[in-house]
Amino acid sequence: MSQINTRPLIKNAMTIDVEDYFQVSAFEDHIPKSSWNTIPCRIERNMERILDLLDEKQTKATFFTLGWIAERYPQMIRRMVDDGHELASHGWGHARVTDLTPAEFKVDIIRSKTILEDIGGQTVQGYRAPSFSINNQNLWALDCLAEAGYRYSSSIYPVQHDHYGMPDAPRFAYFPRGDNGVLELPVTTVRLWGRNLPAGGGGYFRLWPYTVSKWFIQRLNGVESHAAIFYFHPWEIDVNQPRQKGISFKTRFRHYLNLHRMEKRLRALIRDFQWDRMDRIFLN
Repeated sequence: MSQINTRPLIKNAMTIDVEDYFQVSAFEDHIPKSSWNTIPCRIERNMERILDLLDEKQTKATFFTLGWIAERYPQMIRRMVDDGHELASHGWGHARVTDLTPAEFKVDIIRSKTILEDIGGQTVQGYRAPSFSINNQNLWALDCLAEAGYRYSSSIYPVQHDHYGMPDAPRFAYFPRGDNGVLELPVTTVRLWGRNLPAGGGGYFRLWPYTVSKWFIQRLNGVESHAAIFYFHPWEIDVNQPRQKGISFKTRFRHYLNLHRMEKRLRALIRDFQWDRMDRIFLN
């Protein structure tokens, strides 16, 4: 891959989906939600490492946070806000939108917004659906978000994936339900070989060599003149998290691949590009 010059004034959005390792969708058939209260959480120690890293690098980010987590760890939420980060919603209990009725979804997004605002003392403007679970079949969810007072969503991933994705959706910021609706901010992709390739973090950041991820973002900044939206989870820096038994090879591969490399790659990513909060980059 040839070197692409970045445009140094472009700031990219650093985002973190605040959930613990046992709350991921891939484990839902093995770890029922009824057992969550009995499982020791590891979120605090992982979040402390992340917040320390961002503070060390003078980098601000957006934290899409589960209401379930916020209710149990209010001091962690207050530190996010005190450190100058944006607090946003990841729903209450990591329920995919595809599994909810409109009425259930409204309860979920209002409940999570309320608890986050009560604890953080900051208006919550953004929402990211668990597992990017807004698609062509449930675009009504965007209307619910607007009615609940959200200004933007980052819930539609324009890629082909076995669990989520709308590969024909726009790659950059747009209003799926008209100018009076919420602004959709898709996680970053690059267009190569006639398809959208995931370039905004998650398991792909652990899968690709770092040089590939760096080239993708350089291309987005330097050739397409757009800000990247990158995301990761606190459990992705947790090498010592308990290993889940009984899961498929594919799930095991996706969840545990290169956890030991993740923090080093994050440090390189923060060093190589400029980063800021979603609201500062995309909202006026």
